Amino acid sequence: MSTDLIDVHAPAIDIQGLVKSFGDNEVLKGIDLTVKAGEVVCVIGPSGSGKSTLLRSVNLLEEPTGGKVLIEGIDITDPDIDIDRIRTRIGMVFQSFNLFPHLDVMGNLMIAQQRVKKRSKAEAEKVARAMLGRVGLSEKADAFPGHLSGGQQQRVAIARALCMNPDMMLFDEPTSALDPELVGEVLQVMRTLADEGMTMLVVTHEMGFAREVGSRLIFMDGGVIVEEGDPREVLATPQHPRTQDFLARVL
Repeated sequence: MSTDLIDVHAPAIDIQGLVKSFGDNEVLKGIDLTVKAGEVVCVIGPSGSGKSTLLRSVNLLEEPTGGKVLIEGIDITDPDIDIDRIRTRIGMVFQSFNLFPHLDVMGNLMIAQQRVKKRSKAEAEKVARAMLGRVGLSEKADAFPGHLSGGQQQRVAIARALCMNPDMMLFDEPTSALDPELVGEVLQVMRTLADEGMTMLVVTHEMGFAREVGSRLIFMDGGVIVEEGDPREVLATPQHPRTQDFLARVL
């Protein structure tokens, strides 16, 4: 099925009644969530609340047990969908950087462009250099991942995702594996993307980022969305006792 049938008026992400179980353990219990184009939606919550599973379900890295996920109006849970074509529209940045250690930075940025996007080597290199510039690492083009700091590796991972010209970006706790002094450089890149209008769904522990950059804040616990709203309001005056308890521990 062609992915060219995109509904320009549809939300970027439309999650309807999403259920995910691992055996008898129901991790997501009927999640409804809509992310409009240009929104930055931050998801917070305790460990095991289902945040990462929710994020991984958006591009079918986790197969939902029930419900639907629509990307720009296309139901990606439809078995006839070419999910790989849809995934090219969704950039994903993980907790671990997942860079190929045997490839230099340029190699990491070019491989998917050439294999998935079928770009020529020259075109892939041009895009890679442009994206490296966007994350402030132009001088690291020939470096290998093992010679980069964690913050630099994560910025390379963001650049790699951007090389595919995604319509939206998913971030799964992108700073949690970093030393504290390296967190800021990654968040700055994410802030810039938000300022440029990139649609973002971000699972994070960085409350300052959520407050300053987020259009909306989601608090999850026990596989459900407990509370959502303007990040400043939710963080300052949470309404639900579970949100209050969580924020009292982390703020």
